[in-house]
Amino acid sequence: MKLLSRKATCNTHGQDSSYFLGWQEYEKNPYDEVLNPKGIIQMGLAENQLSFDLVETWLAKNPDVAGFKRDGKSIFRELALFQDYHGLPSFKKALVDFMAESRGNRVTFDRNHIVLTAGATSANETLMFCLADQGEAFLLPTPYYPGFDRDLKWRTGVEIVPIQCTSSNNFQVTESALQEAHEEAKKRNLRVKGVLVTNPSNPLGTTMSRNELNMLIDFIKDKDMHLISDEIYSGTVFSSPGFVSIMEILKERNDLKDSDAQILNRVHVVYSLSKDLGLPGFRVGAIYSENDIVVAAATKMSSFGLVSSQTQYLLSAMLGDKKFTRNYISENQKRLKRRQKMLVSGLQKAGINCLKTNAGLFSWVDMRHLLHSNTFEAEMELWKKIVYEVRLNISPGSSCHCTEPGWFRVCFANMSEDTLNLAMKRLKNFVADSNDKGCSNIRAQSSGTSRRKSLSNWVFRLSSRDRREQEER
Repeated sequence: MKLLSRKATCNTHGQDSSYFLGWQEYEKNPYDEVLNPKGIIQMGLAENQLSFDLVETWLAKNPDVAGFKRDGKSIFRELALFQDYHGLPSFKKALVDFMAESRGNRVTFDRNHIVLTAGATSANETLMFCLADQGEAFLLPTPYYPGFDRDLKWRTGVEIVPIQCTSSNNFQVTESALQEAHEEAKKRNLRVKGVLVTNPSNPLGTTMSRNELNMLIDFIKDKDMHLISDEIYSGTVFSSPGFVSIMEILKERNDLKDSDAQILNRVHVVYSLSKDLGLPGFRVGAIYSENDIVVAAATKMSSFGLVSSQTQYLLSAMLGDKKFTRNYISENQKRLKRRQKMLVSGLQKAGINCLKTNAGLFSWVDMRHLLHSNTFEAEMELWKKIVYEVRLNISPGSSCHCTEPGWFRVCFANMSEDTLNLAMKRLKNFVADSNDKGCSNIRAQSSGTSRRKSLSNWVFRLSSRDRREQEER
């Protein structure tokens, strides 16, 4: 007789992904400027540590809030007692206002349609439970955040069918790719319940265009399904084109007839303060939906992952300070832009290019030319060298389900400038050493060819193959 459940003993969590394995290697040998200067630098973690000083300054200026006081009197006991899982009204109001402000106030949100969750992880899983049953599917554009294999599938039993996007158009979603993914699901006898996109994209660091967003709405309208827009990086957009929320597109569409109005009930937004405000440890996420049934069900489910009353009280005061939020959003975006430029510049000096990005805490880095063959096996070999020899933890594209070997996600906002510069120095030296070894191998082959005239035909065939491999890279 089995003593444990299938869930406890199954291997479908996704923890064996190279995305998580890189973290494990980092934790065994973490870089520290003083204690472990030769350790692994963590560049696989999308944390925003660039604007902590702004938050800390606000806390210092508002000691009553941090001390759980109101008008000088302690409200600790009030906050310590049980709170309704609907959330504090003051916090929900402050949160929807902040969401609107980070979107340029081009769209507003109704606090009665928001559900608080313990981070975006909980928000996405809750939506899966609300919108799909075990064995049904959602379509996701590739490359996508590796954690979705855990967040969306592990406990819900929902399947993910990839929408295959490629570098030929900078990984934008196309109508043909959507249709092909839908057909693939049908071949697998999967009922597709919706599409989930991240906008801005993790791992690409790009925003979706109005054309893409309108195409997605048309697609779910035609197929009678849902659309989830994960917008947790909406406040990190640091250059043009700006961010366009799916809610803004819905507002712009003037052709909503009675038959189309139900689209509003099938579009859902996920948000969190983990990236924009840099507070992943506070575990504050949210679902926004115009669908009353989804809101009611998600609110009931939120009792399994509540946001603490103390956190809600503190953040309601912070986000309610409009002078602070305006300054924070503006200054944080400036700092992200500057740091991203540092990363791109450092990579270019190492002979490495990136996808052009305008948002996020990372860049999508093209290392295809460093692969010895155009395969995912070669990508993993390169990744292992970067982790163990260069001592940088970055995320290989295969962990993000990218269809092309040689792309990597590299984070830049979770470390100091000095640490980033050191990381770029290590990578530059690695590329230079790799090039030197490559040149040495070529010279050795040339020398061997001159000494073995009788094998000239064989050498010619080998050289042709080498040239083809170079072209593929």
